Amino acid sequence: MSAVITTGTHPKALWPGIHEWWGLKYNEHPEECVDLFTRASSSQSYEEDVEATGFGLAPVKGEGTSTVYDSETQGVTKRYTHVAYGLGYVVTYEELRDNLYEKLSKRRAGALAFSFRQTKENVGANVYNRAFNSNFVGGDGKEMIATDHPTLSGDQSNRLTVNADLSESSIEDLQIQIMQAKNNRGLKISLIPQSLHVHPSDWFEANRILKSVLQNDTANNAINVLKATNALPKGIKVNHYFTDSDAWFMRTNCPNGAMNFTREAISFEKDNDFDTKNAKAASYERYSFGWTDFRDVWGSAGA
Repeated sequence: MSAVITTGTHPKALWPGIHEWWGLKYNEHPEECVDLFTRASSSQSYEEDVEATGFGLAPVKGEGTSTVYDSETQGVTKRYTHVAYGLGYVVTYEELRDNLYEKLSKRRAGALAFSFRQTKENVGANVYNRAFNSNFVGGDGKEMIATDHPTLSGDQSNRLTVNADLSESSIEDLQIQIMQAKNNRGLKISLIPQSLHVHPSDWFEANRILKSVLQNDTANNAINVLKATNALPKGIKVNHYFTDSDAWFMRTNCPNGAMNFTREAISFEKDNDFDTKNAKAASYERYSFGWTDFRDVWGSAGA
């Protein structure tokens, strides 16, 4: 006849509280990747963005002549294939019996949340970390920041003409490029710079440049035009996961640019293993990061 254990607490009775610890731990940290992408949900295994090229300029119609008809063609197609991420932890039966469940599981739940948080931040930031790397290309076959994105009207650039470190003049030069942006058919479009994204090494310099009352680093009694005109209305965004200390970026109001699709939001599940009697917990998340329209992100790799 087997003995019935009556001491201690059954692991099932302890599970409800652990979800609260996990959620609170995860929400303690602000997200930075949210500033780098436009977020959208997905109900499929992948999402595709397909570019429509629009029409060119209207030609002169001579008296009595036929109207010229143009064709809207399909441009670049970008596919976002969602990736699943999963990780878990175990509290052994012996730990449960020794009344270590609450202490250990609370700590491990916090560590699990932190791991998922860090994973997502790194995956998102890596789109920018690889922005100048030709081994990581988008739908048009070019890296995210390039001088020669192919279009029907010729190559277009979203990269500073001459690589330069962050400065007042380099910010102005890149904004001038953005002011002259064109669509696929070469028609001018109204792109407006929204935010500046920098590595922690450039955080203080970025603030000096954009927030000085007068022109930065000169003896001229001139206004700081970048500040006076609110040239970057969404301000400066530091990203601790950028790996290049002197690369910097600007995001614009371009739709369907840098995208983050969530296929399945993060979840926390728990159960008990019959054979070992261990308590097990795991989290799962499925998402994708990337870019569709290069006109959303402009930048410089630094000098």
